[in-house]
Amino acid sequence: MTETFRHSGEYPQQQSSAPVPPGGTQGAYPPPPVYAPEAPQAPAPARRRRAKGPVALLAAVAIAAAAVGGGTAYAVQTLTDKDGGSSATSTDVVPTSKKGTVSGVAAAVSPSIVEVGATTGQGKSTGSGVITRSDGEIVTNNHVIAGATSIKVRTNDGKTYDAEVVGTDSKKDLALIQLKGAAGLKPATLGNSDNVKVGDEVVAIGSPEGLTGTVTSGIISALERDVTVATGDGDGGQQPQNPQGGWPFEFDGREFNGDTGSSKTTYKALQTDASLNPGNSGGALIDMNGNIIGINSAMYSPSSSQGGSEAASSGSVGLGFAIPIDAVKDDLGKLRAGSKT
Repeated sequence: MTETFRHSGEYPQQQSSAPVPPGGTQGAYPPPPVYAPEAPQAPAPARRRRAKGPVALLAAVAIAAAAVGGGTAYAVQTLTDKDGGSSATSTDVVPTSKKGTVSGVAAAVSPSIVEVGATTGQGKSTGSGVITRSDGEIVTNNHVIAGATSIKVRTNDGKTYDAEVVGTDSKKDLALIQLKGAAGLKPATLGNSDNVKVGDEVVAIGSPEGLTGTVTSGIISALERDVTVATGDGDGGQQPQNPQGGWPFEFDGREFNGDTGSSKTTYKALQTDASLNPGNSGGALIDMNGNIIGINSAMYSPSSSQGGSEAASSGSVGLGFAIPIDAVKDDLGKLRAGSKT
């Protein structure tokens, strides 16, 4: 502190013993002080204690930060864009006037969802992705880009970028890709899937059948469903696709939308009745505050065989599954480091 506080009575003054005439000081001896005495103030010790309060609080915060420095640094590293565009967590993305509405969620989050097109040795596939950094880092499903020789991404404003694979985790069906030459994109806000409850309203955004930016809505139907999907291991990276475009998966010992192949992985999924269709894979499942709570990954699409030919009733019947966003956040550090498993 470079300031010293003095209060009334701390400056030596001499008081006249003679009475001062009303309305003036002429004739008073000794002369009165040039300035009128200050009004009484709080004792100096109390003022000094209040001044030290914020300093003590900051010191406590600094000590706490030092104590948990390792964990804090990891969280910042894995969830924050060094360029300033970060994937924030659990905030109210939707404006107050539109909070709790599908239109509000769609307007706020659609700029953060992209269409992902992959070219493989067996043809082309279309999926979706979620922007996690402003420089074009995108999370999607591993099965969307597995075995790709080239990847094209179209953003919500219609711009198209080339992309390359940064990291993959076939066991979680997750992949991280990076756009080339992108900047100023809007990162999504990653929520907390541990807070999700059955019956919560949700919105899904993706590119089913190549229809970029399609919005559907529903609720969380169940939690922690064991969903089994193919990893692509042993297939040269390319996972089997249903000829009608649906992604094959297993649930409760039964196969849906085609053969999952010999190499499989199982994860705990959020179940939703929000309409998901081929092309929604890798897109976002969003709460009504605009936070991403899951990455859409599988859907059931009924089909029937008749007369040797398959007559499909392909489409959503309200049985969709998403990878919880907490699992995605746990994996981001490894994916960003370039792990490809």
